[in-house]
Amino acid sequence: MKNLNYDNRKYILAGAVVLVLITYIIRLFNIQILDKDYKNLADSNAFYYKSLYPSRGLIYDRNGKLLVYNEPSYDITYIPREIRGIDTLELCRTLDITLDEFHSRIKRSKDRRLNPGYSTFTEQEFMTQLTNEEYARFQEKLFRFPGFYVRKRSVRQYTTSAAGVLLGDIGQVSQKEIDNDSYYSRGDYIGKQGLEAAYETSLRGEKGTEVLLRDAHGRIQGSYMEGKADTLAVRGKDLTLTLDIALQELGERLMQNKLGSIVAIEPSTGEVLCMVSAPSYDPALLTGRQRGKNHMELSRDLRKPLMNRAIMGKYPPGSTFKTSQALTFLEEGIITPETQFSCSNGFVFNNFKLGCHAHYSPIALKPAIATSCNAYFCWGLHRMFGASKYKGTKNAMNVWRDYMVSMGFGYPLGIDLPGESRGMIPNAEYYTKRYGNYWRAVTVISISIGQGEVTLTPLQMANLGATIANRGTYITPHVVKGIENDEIDSLYRTPKSTMAGKKAYEEVVKGMRYAVTSGTCRAANIPGLDVCGKTGTAENTKGQDHSAFMGFAPMKEPKIAVAVYVENGGFGARFGVPIGALIIEQYLNGKLSEESEAAAQKIQETVIDYGTAER
Repeated sequence: MKNLNYDNRKYILAGAVVLVLITYIIRLFNIQILDKDYKNLADSNAFYYKSLYPSRGLIYDRNGKLLVYNEPSYDITYIPREIRGIDTLELCRTLDITLDEFHSRIKRSKDRRLNPGYSTFTEQEFMTQLTNEEYARFQEKLFRFPGFYVRKRSVRQYTTSAAGVLLGDIGQVSQKEIDNDSYYSRGDYIGKQGLEAAYETSLRGEKGTEVLLRDAHGRIQGSYMEGKADTLAVRGKDLTLTLDIALQELGERLMQNKLGSIVAIEPSTGEVLCMVSAPSYDPALLTGRQRGKNHMELSRDLRKPLMNRAIMGKYPPGSTFKTSQALTFLEEGIITPETQFSCSNGFVFNNFKLGCHAHYSPIALKPAIATSCNAYFCWGLHRMFGASKYKGTKNAMNVWRDYMVSMGFGYPLGIDLPGESRGMIPNAEYYTKRYGNYWRAVTVISISIGQGEVTLTPLQMANLGATIANRGTYITPHVVKGIENDEIDSLYRTPKSTMAGKKAYEEVVKGMRYAVTSGTCRAANIPGLDVCGKTGTAENTKGQDHSAFMGFAPMKEPKIAVAVYVENGGFGARFGVPIGALIIEQYLNGKLSEESEAAAQKIQETVIDYGTAER
């Protein structure tokens, strides 16, 4: 009789052997045919893939003047497992570093907290941005230092010391940036701020690869297949900016020893002609091996030179904002150009008073803009919020808010630079949360004169000027005019309309022209240029008031709109108006008159003392 248990065990053992064999066969198939890891490991022993870095795109101003270019630079890298028996002291003498510094650099590259991707098989950074002289000295002796390599790079250089915060800078990629974009490897450079960051993918180009053969000891023997496997680097695309660098340099001169901003825009295109943020810095400080040290010093400066105040600064616009109120009241039928309001040295309602400077009363719209009457615009808002057609203050408030948003306030405009702030335009919900259900016009009356909760960026103020110049439309402001072999985003070519009509804008333009010929902007009355303007004196609870100006020229067919904001500068006529006038004159006439140059020099030399308080 057969032993069935024995037979069963025989089949089970045979099946197990077959299963193991099948498993091994599948595994071998995966390793040898499907899995590329082992092939890549073998290749890495036979080949050395050397990255070829492209030159970044050049940057020009609107008139074709070169602003940013590249100079050759060299990095030293090493592969840890290939370093064998080198003369360390000779290496240190060649690179003019100490033995301690040598060991510190090696130790730093092995620190997995700083270098998560460290491997003895992969290329590690040893020293960056050697000059031509340092490179020549090292290259001559490179054969003595097996395992060390030279990587050709380029560093940014500048033809101007202006526009540092606008142009931005480049620095080494972080691990987060590597994780977010497979283009980058450790030691690569990336745009960190300003235009270099905003247009990184256009400026960076495409890396190439040189394939080199190794021998059994890992030593480089030459090109593989005589270079047929190599891929060439493709240089980055050039940028042409909307910036007029001469205008930018004048603006930075005028803002020396001051905090604030100047923004000028070409109304018909939305092109930014100058964007000054004060204080600024020389962009050359953030190049070369001193970049880290200089960046640290700039970041610790209490005046915040790394902050682009033009797009990040949130300021009460003061009386420049009255133009937007006039447009809203006119379009909504709250006032006509002939409507008059009384001014008893300010807006007086029951026991509440908001002050104003002396002028005749009652006053109509055009002289109210020209003299910057607070009471006129307070009464206009009071009448709007009480108008029966809105069926309540909250609804009126939200209509007001919609007008402001349509004019480019309360949200980022969308300029092609990183970090733009939105400013603040309150709505009914905001005030209800703050005051409950029983707030009214007089509770928020200061918003009508650009105070209270209202804040704008200098860019938004300049865009207001451009919108008035265009009589109700604007194109999103931008700083890049053209990209080599490419188009700028359609956002920067498409006009937007506000809720106010052309007729309302024409009335505000008349008031702004009257402000220059007979009102608070008389210092901007440049013969032949037909400047239109509006002053602003923004109250400041922490010190002297801020000085502001917003205007454009000429009155017909405008070519430039400008906003000036000088922190703690006092009345708008003190700094805002004369600085705005000089910017307009320079751009439209191509130069300053002798008299204007003397005025510019005086403004440049004027120092505003901000103390040591953090701003």
